[in-house]
Amino acid sequence: MATEVKTTCPYCGVGCGVVATVGDDGGIGVKGDPDHPANFGRLCSKGAALGETLDLDGRLLYPEIGGQAAEWDKALDLVADRFSQAIAEHGPDSVAFYVSGQLLTEDYYVANKLMKGFIGSGNIDTNSRLCMSSSVAGHRRAFGSDTVPGCYEDLELADLVVLTGSNLAWCHPVLYQRLVAAKAARPQMRVVVIDPRRTMTADIADMHLAVRPDGDVALFNGLFAHLASSPAFDQGYISAHTSGFAEAFAAASAFDQATLARLTGLAEQELAAFFRLFESSEKVVTCYSQGVNQSVSGTDKVNAIINCHLATGRIGRPGMGPFSLTGQPNAMGGREVGGLANMLAAHMDIEKAGDRDQVRRFWGAPAIAARPGLKAVDMFRAVADGRIKAIWIMATNPVVSMPDADAVEAALRACPFVVVSDVIRQTDTTRHAHVLLPSLGWGEKDGTVTNSERRISRQRSFLTAPGEARADWWQLAEVGSRMGFAGAFAYASASEIFAEHAGLSGFENDGRRDFDVGAYAEIDGAGYDALMPFQWPQPRGKASTVTRFFADGGFYHPDGRARFITTASQLANRVSDAFPFTLNTGRVRDHWHTMTRTGKSARLSAHIGEPFVEIQPRDAMELDLSPADLVVLESPFGAVVVRALITDRQARGNLFVPMHWNDQFAGKARIDALVPPITDPVSGQPASKNVAVSARRFSASTYGFAVSAARPEGLDCAYWALAKARGGWRLELASQTEPDDWVAWCRRIFDIPADIEPIGYADGPSGHRRLAFFDGAKLLLALYLAPEPVAVARSWAVEQLGASHADLRLRFALVAGRPGADKPDPGATVCSCFNVGINQIVAAVRGGCRSVEAIGQTLNAGTNCGSCRAEIRGIVDGCLAAAAE
Repeated sequence: MATEVKTTCPYCGVGCGVVATVGDDGGIGVKGDPDHPANFGRLCSKGAALGETLDLDGRLLYPEIGGQAAEWDKALDLVADRFSQAIAEHGPDSVAFYVSGQLLTEDYYVANKLMKGFIGSGNIDTNSRLCMSSSVAGHRRAFGSDTVPGCYEDLELADLVVLTGSNLAWCHPVLYQRLVAAKAARPQMRVVVIDPRRTMTADIADMHLAVRPDGDVALFNGLFAHLASSPAFDQGYISAHTSGFAEAFAAASAFDQATLARLTGLAEQELAAFFRLFESSEKVVTCYSQGVNQSVSGTDKVNAIINCHLATGRIGRPGMGPFSLTGQPNAMGGREVGGLANMLAAHMDIEKAGDRDQVRRFWGAPAIAARPGLKAVDMFRAVADGRIKAIWIMATNPVVSMPDADAVEAALRACPFVVVSDVIRQTDTTRHAHVLLPSLGWGEKDGTVTNSERRISRQRSFLTAPGEARADWWQLAEVGSRMGFAGAFAYASASEIFAEHAGLSGFENDGRRDFDVGAYAEIDGAGYDALMPFQWPQPRGKASTVTRFFADGGFYHPDGRARFITTASQLANRVSDAFPFTLNTGRVRDHWHTMTRTGKSARLSAHIGEPFVEIQPRDAMELDLSPADLVVLESPFGAVVVRALITDRQARGNLFVPMHWNDQFAGKARIDALVPPITDPVSGQPASKNVAVSARRFSASTYGFAVSAARPEGLDCAYWALAKARGGWRLELASQTEPDDWVAWCRRIFDIPADIEPIGYADGPSGHRRLAFFDGAKLLLALYLAPEPVAVARSWAVEQLGASHADLRLRFALVAGRPGADKPDPGATVCSCFNVGINQIVAAVRGGCRSVEAIGQTLNAGTNCGSCRAEIRGIVDGCLAAAAE
C-alpha cells in the first residue's frame, strides 16, 4: 500500500511543504502539502520535479580514500588523525570547515559545536556567506540581533510591496504566486520592482525602477530623506524606540534630486513617483534578496532599507516591514546554530565573553573559540597560502560558487588534506578530495530546516539510505568522538541533537535573545517525528503563535533601541576601457545552485539547456553578435564562453549570466571564475552583481547539436554544453578545429559500437553535415553540424530518443532535422510543469487564445507553479502585436 510522508522542499528559502508518496512499486510521487503555511499546496517547477531527481546515477555511495573505496572506520580514523595532527603541530586555526545552507539544522549544529566548542577555532563558515551574510550584518547593526521581523502573510496584507534585488518570480516562485493572488484579489495593491534587469518579476510591477548597479543605497537614502520631511515620518516611534536618527538623516539628505538621479541612473520623475508612493502607503513591505546582499555595499543597502521602515514606524505590524528573502532552504537554520564564522550558536555573539562562557558551560566545552574565524573568501585564501592545512567541505561546491573560482580550485589542489562530504561522486570540488564521504540526500535524511519567515519544518526520510551513505551529523559526531570528545558527541538520533539545540536556545535566555525554541528542549523521538511546522520564537511554557517583532520596540541592543545606521551613497562604477561591461550573475527558473540535483531532471533542463549571456541589442550590434552566437567574457580573473541571448531586458552596458553551469555540464562556463574576491567590509559577502568584464564574439569553424542515448564522455570541443533529456542527453557544441573523422569522433565520445554504421549526409558547399546511429529501431545518436549555429527543431529531435525508428522514412526525417507536417515541433520549452513549448503557445494564440488564462485552459501551461506566466504573456502579446501590424 502506498505511504505518504510530509516533508519540506530542499530548494529555496520559501520552505514549502511537500507530500511524498512511495508507491508499492517504489515509485515516488510528489505534491505540495495543502496544510503547510508556507505554500498551502503550491510547488514551483523544481519542487514538482523532485521525484525525477532521486535516482542513484552519479551518487557517491561508499567512502573513498585517494579515489579508492574504503571502510567507514578507516576513512573516519584518517579524518580525525589528520585534523588532530594539524591542530597539534600548527594550532586549531590550521583547520577549517566549509559547510552549507543545504545542511539540516542538526548537521549544522554538530559541525559548529565541534569546531567552535571542542577544536576551539572559529574557522567554520558556510556558503550562506555568499548569499545572506549582508542581511545578517544589517539586522544585527539595526536590531541588535539577526531577526526577520515579519512573515509571509505581510506580503498579502500590504498595500505596497517593494521588491528590490529580487527576481521573485524565478527565485522564490511560490511566494511570488502568493503575491500574484493577493494582487488579483486586491487590484489596488501596488508592486514596485527595483532591478537593473527587467526580469520576469516585472510582469507584476506597477513600477519598474531600472536602478544603476549598486545604486540602491543612494535610492533608499533619498527615500529616507524624503520620508523624514513627509507626513509619514513617525517621531513618536523614533523617540521611543531608536537612536542615531540625526546622523543617519544628515548623511542621507546630503544630495539633491539631480545628484540622486545620477547616482541611481533613474529619472527625477521616477524618483519622485516612487517616493510619493512609499510615503502614502502605510502598509508597505520591502523585500530584498541577492541583488541587495551580493555587493561591497550590501550591509549598507540593508540598513538603508531598514532606516526607511524605522523612520515611519512601519515594522512588525501586519503588512509592514523590511523582509529578507533567504536564498537557501536552511540558511536561516545555519544562522540559528552559529554556522557563520563570526557567530555563536543560538544567536549569541562570539565576541562577547559572557556569551562565550554561556555556550561553553552548556556544552561542557574545553576550549571555545575566543574570536571570529575566517569568512569564506579569507578562508580559501588561507588554504592557498598554507595557513589552513586541512579543510572539510560539506554539501557545497566552492570550486563553482566562490568568487575567483579558479584560485579556489588551485588552493584545494595544493591543500595537504581535503575532505568532502557529498551525495554526488563527481563534482568540480570532489575531484580535489583526499577523502570522500557519502552523505544522505533529500528523501533519505531526517531533520529540520528554517525558512525565511522563521518557520521550522521537518525534512523526513521516506527512502532507504543507499549504499553506505550516512547523515552528515553522524559523520561529524564520529570524527569528534575519534578526536577525543566522545562524551559530547554521543548522539543516537537527529531528535537528540534538535532537543539539545532547543535547550541551548532557551538556556539563560529570559527574553534577552530573539531566538528561543526552548519549548522543545525535552522533545523525544515520537514528538520529533510528529513535529508540525512552527514559527520561532517558541519559549518554554508559551503557546505557539504567529509572531512579528518590533512593532512596540523591544530591540536587542543593550538599551532596547534600534539603531539608524549612517550609510554612504556612492557611485560604484568598476568598468574601464579594457573591461567596459558590468556583469550581473544569478539564477534561472528551473535550475538550482550547481545543478547536482536539478541537472538530473530532463524536465527542468528543457527550459534552458545551456549557459547564456543576456546582452542588450545595441551592445550586441556593436560587438557584431547575432542571435545564438557564442560570446567570450573575460575579467582579470578568468574567462567563460556562453551563448548570446540578445534581449531588451538588459540595460546598455549590462550583462547577465546564470551561476549554475560548471565543468560537469559545460566546457567553460563557471561564471564565478570571473568574479573578483572583493567583499563587503562588514559582512564579508562577495560582490557577485557588479563585475567589470569584456565581451567579444567567439569564432568557431563548426557548430553542432546532438541528441544521444548515452552521456558523452571526454568532450574535447572548444565549447560544449550538456543537458539531460527524456531518453538521454542533448548537447550543444562548437569547434575551432574539426576532427579528421567525425564518425570516429562519435564512436569515441558517445561509445558507439564499431559494427553500427551511421546514415547521414555531408553537403560540401554549405558545410552542413548530419550523422545518425541506430541500434535496431532505437536511436543512439543524431549529430547536426554547420558552419553557423545549427537550426534544428531541437525539442522534436529530443523526442526522437524515445521513438521507434523502424520506419526508414522516420530516420531520414531525423537526419533532416525537421518533423513531418503531422508531427509539429513543440518548440523551446516554456512551461516545464506540463512540457509546453513556444510553438504550441503561438499556435494556440492563432487559434483564438488571447490571454494567459486562455492558454492555461487550452494547454495547461502556467496553471501549476505559475512561474512561466510572464513568458506566456510576452508570447501572447507579441503574437497579438504582430497580427495587428
